[in-house]
Amino acid sequence: MQIKNIAVSHRNRTIDATYYKPNGEGSFPLVIFSHGYNGHKEDAALSAKYYAKSGIGAVCFTFCGGSTRDASGFPTTEMTLFTEREDLLAVVDEVKKWPWVDSSQIYLFGFSQGGMVSALAAEERCEEIHALILLYPAFCIADNWNERFKKSEDIPDAEILWDMTLGRKFFESIRDFRIKERIGKFGGRVLLMHGTEDEVVGLEYAKWASEKYADARLELFHGEPHGFSEEGNRRMEAMALYFIHECMADRGVSGSNPSAQSGLRPVGRSRQEVFRKA
Repeated sequence: MQIKNIAVSHRNRTIDATYYKPNGEGSFPLVIFSHGYNGHKEDAALSAKYYAKSGIGAVCFTFCGGSTRDASGFPTTEMTLFTEREDLLAVVDEVKKWPWVDSSQIYLFGFSQGGMVSALAAEERCEEIHALILLYPAFCIADNWNERFKKSEDIPDAEILWDMTLGRKFFESIRDFRIKERIGKFGGRVLLMHGTEDEVVGLEYAKWASEKYADARLELFHGEPHGFSEEGNRRMEAMALYFIHECMADRGVSGSNPSAQSGLRPVGRSRQEVFRKA
């Protein structure tokens, strides 16, 4: 595979990203990974390599201001869910220009807050995104913060959460936000994966989303918290890969064997074992 660091500039911000191009000629499906709160593009690097070795391209990027490790210089106190959505859509626009990307086969794969952002981005680009993969998507964010800061005057100028400082803009931007009014228009296939022991995002949000989307499947990972174990992550990667191949088949797109072993992230399970409830 070819691995290359790139910069995506938009709105006076520069996104730090890396692409993983499979070996071979022609165009490939592409997965865009969106990390969670205070995450980093490297969080999905091993998964990206695994998919690239299976014939599916990938892009990992760091949200501007979405991490204390972000190199863009955009302050974390300026970041909101909506600046992150803008970043993701800028990446979508960029990858559509690449000749090795099959623009009809773009997948958004988001973790936690990145899952919510991916869902919001898909609503805006329904015709450009083939399918969504949402790993414990944090659909609870606005509800939780609005419950904590019940009135506008309760909002602080800065709030530290999990070693990252959020600014007033983050909270003000979601004052009137209702997730149940903002997603569901996307008509492509959706795979939701959620742990039954998630103490950060209630399972009820994933169950609600699975019913809200027209074509969604919810896979439960029994005993897994918010942030899966190594075993849970391996099963998650395999499940998502099979899902992508199913979506490719919908469009008559051929690809490499989804059970191919990378050596780096072995699956070692049959299709039936991957998709059964843990």
